[in-house]
Amino acid sequence: MTAPVFVVEGAVPGDRAYVLDGPEGRHAVSVKRLRAGETVTLTDGLGSWCEAVVTGSEGKDRLLVDAGPVHVETEERPRITVVQALPKGDRGELAVETMTETGVDAIVPWAASRCITQWRGDRGLKALGKWRATAREAGKQSRRVRFPVVGEAATTKEVAALLAGADFAAVLHEDRDTPSGALASAELPDSGEIVLVVGPEGGVSPEELTVFEEAGARPMRLGRSVLRTSTAGTAAVALLLGRTGRWG
Repeated sequence: MTAPVFVVEGAVPGDRAYVLDGPEGRHAVSVKRLRAGETVTLTDGLGSWCEAVVTGSEGKDRLLVDAGPVHVETEERPRITVVQALPKGDRGELAVETMTETGVDAIVPWAASRCITQWRGDRGLKALGKWRATAREAGKQSRRVRFPVVGEAATTKEVAALLAGADFAAVLHEDRDTPSGALASAELPDSGEIVLVVGPEGGVSPEELTVFEEAGARPMRLGRSVLRTSTAGTAAVALLLGRTGRWG
């Protein structure tokens, strides 16, 4: 297994002694109970990282390490963005967690017309903060050094603009009145941007679907079973990663 990941604030240290403190240091010392000689990975979550060897600790929240050279992980292509309709309760955080662990590159919250949950005011800011914190923690847990970007909540018009700029754009949608293609056999780009829309439990409305189709997105289906909005994105990301060769 790869070394546990810890996030540093600012630049990743390289080829020098370093003290990991604050919440990350406390987790390393008091929760993980790391000892001298063990290896950790330090990252900014933006792709820069280094391996470091633990030399000791001070108190309950200061981990002393010798950091090695800094490396930069380039962004993989094609880049995969999931526009995630707002689920009920904590299912949004579940979706963010599992998509992050799977390998998504960006997540855009979307207040679809059929969403029961709506982000407004302080409640919306708090919910967005939870999504971003979840992406950070899931990124660490899955040993990533480039965490997914969780964008601001988008309107349908803003989602349409995102779809219009993609190299491949699709909406997970299937009903009797709308022909849909199989995502498993769709022609995918070798590079560029893939943007996928995951609707709410009640589905994408006809009006929203029309807007998205006019922006260049195609209705796509995953399979015979109907997945919850909180799991559909993860299944789709896994499929796309496998088909594009990023899982290999």
